[in-house]
Amino acid sequence: MAASTKVNPDDLSLADLQTEADTLRKKINRFRESLGRFFVHKQELIDLMVVAAVAQEPLLLVGPPGTAKSDLVLKFKDALGMDEGDYFEYMLTRFTEPSEIIGAIDIKELRAGRYIRKKEGKLPTARLAFLDEIFKSNSAILNILLTIINEKKFYQEGKPEPVPLRVLFAATNEIPEQGELAALKDRFVLKVQSRSVQDEFFTELIDAGLQGEAYKGLNQKPWAEGHCSLDDFIKANRYLTFLFARKTPGDGREDEQNDRKLFFPADVFREFQRLVKTLVREDKIFISDRKLVKLYKLFRVRSWLFSGGTVSRDDLRLLAYLGETHQEIDHLREKVPQLLGDV
Repeated sequence: MAASTKVNPDDLSLADLQTEADTLRKKINRFRESLGRFFVHKQELIDLMVVAAVAQEPLLLVGPPGTAKSDLVLKFKDALGMDEGDYFEYMLTRFTEPSEIIGAIDIKELRAGRYIRKKEGKLPTARLAFLDEIFKSNSAILNILLTIINEKKFYQEGKPEPVPLRVLFAATNEIPEQGELAALKDRFVLKVQSRSVQDEFFTELIDAGLQGEAYKGLNQKPWAEGHCSLDDFIKANRYLTFLFARKTPGDGREDEQNDRKLFFPADVFREFQRLVKTLVREDKIFISDRKLVKLYKLFRVRSWLFSGGTVSRDDLRLLAYLGETHQEIDHLREKVPQLLGDV
C-alpha cells in the first residue's frame, strides 16, 4: 500500500474545510483549555494567543521579567508538537546584528559574487516565531521585521522570497515612546499584559512553579498532549478567510450578503462603532484604519472559536487590548468593560 501524502493546508478548498470545520474548532478549543491547566491565572493570555494564531496576526505580551511571557510561548510551541526547524526565538538588543535574525552571509556565494544569506534555522524559515524585547530592535532589524510581518517576504540579493511565518509572538518589558517604533507597534493590534499573580494566587503559584521545575529537571513536557497542530490553526485560518471572501446573492429584495451582514448583527456592529468613536474621541486611543479591519477579523475568529460564528457583544472585549502604552493598557482594561456594561 502506498504511503499517504500529507496535504498542504493551503491547497484545501472551502468544501474540504467545511467538512472538518467543527472538528477543527473543537480541537483548537481543547488545546486552549488544556494548556491553561499548566499556568496560574493565564487563561486570558492563552485565549488571546490562540485567537491571534488562528487569525495569523502578531500578538505582543507586555510585562516585567518573571511573569511567564517566554514560558507561555514555549509551552504553546511544545503543545503544537512543532519541529525545532519550524520555530525561531531570539532576544533582541540594540546591538543585535541582522545575521543573528536572518542568517550570516554565505562566504562561498559571496566569492562567486552573490550576496546570499544562510537563512536555515533563522526567522525567514520559521513558521512560528517568538521575539523577546522586540522594541530594542535597531533600525536595520526594524526594517527587516516590518517587511516580514507586513509582506511575508524576505529579500535575497534584492529579490523577494516568501516566508512561511504564520504565527508571531513578541514580548517586551517596556513599551517605548519613540516615533520610529510607531509602525512596528501598530502591527500588533492586540497587546496584553502578563501580570504577577503572587498577590492573589500565592499558594497556587508555589505549587505550580515547583511542579514546573520538576518537569524541567526530568525533561518532561506533559502539556504536549497532541490536541492539535499548527496545520490545524492554518486550516482554521483558511476556512475563515474563505468565509470572509464569500458573497451570497440577495433574493431581489435584499442586497448581496457579505460576511459582515451574515455574521456581525447590526446592533453589535453599531456598538462596535460607538465604542471605537468613544475611545478615539474621549480617550485619545489611536486606532488606524488598518487596525479596524484587523479587529473585524479578530472578532470573527474569537466568535467562531468561542460560540460558533456570529459576533456578539462579548467579542468586543478585544477592544480592551488596543493600548499603545502602559497607561492606555491599564485604562482600557477598566474602560472597555464599563462601556460594555459589564461592571
